[in-house]
Amino acid sequence: MTSSAEHTPERPDGAAAPDVGDAPARRGRVRARRAAVMAVPATLVAAGLAVLTAEGALGVQFAISGMPFTVTATELDGTGFAQFGGLDEMAEGSPNAGETGGQVLVVTSVIKNATLTKLCQSVDLGGTNLVIRAGEGSQKVRASDLTTDSTELTGDAAFTNIEIGNDASTLNKAGPKGRGPIGVFSQQSDTVHIANLRQTNYATTAGVFKLPGLKLGFSGSGC
Repeated sequence: MTSSAEHTPERPDGAAAPDVGDAPARRGRVRARRAAVMAVPATLVAAGLAVLTAEGALGVQFAISGMPFTVTATELDGTGFAQFGGLDEMAEGSPNAGETGGQVLVVTSVIKNATLTKLCQSVDLGGTNLVIRAGEGSQKVRASDLTTDSTELTGDAAFTNIEIGNDASTLNKAGPKGRGPIGVFSQQSDTVHIANLRQTNYATTAGVFKLPGLKLGFSGSGC
């Protein structure tokens, strides 16, 4: 009689074919590799957000203080609107980091050209508030490439030609600064109108920011 090994088929290169008993193990390894590959995109998105924020590809181009501030306006009108998720970074060792690791998840809003009526901005300094007011007279506050990183936004909003669910890297209505990282949910519109605007922000930037009737001072209450 011949042994079973003598009947084991050979591969074209002369090596013996693997034992059938190895198949479950191989399938397990393949499934594990596939699971690892599936997990990579989520990791890359998180890492990509941090890199893009550091490079200024998102709204903020600086390390945030980590102190939120309030912005209100009776009316905001804008042309070229975009909005997408982002991640802001505090300076290393910031006392405001708490348990966040120095990161704040925000919604970045970009408006190519904006006007605001009765703008108020305040930050709580611990017992007193630094308050800025502008645009309370006949002239409105005007800004170009206005970018805000917010954790809260309320008001009565209206949009024209809105698109919801875009990939943030493809946005084009708010100009180059209105594009976010690839793979991030976003929306954009030709125009935006928000009445009774109220925001909790961690950062604001603008190409040009005109504040007619500017008033700055301290108050026991904020906006």
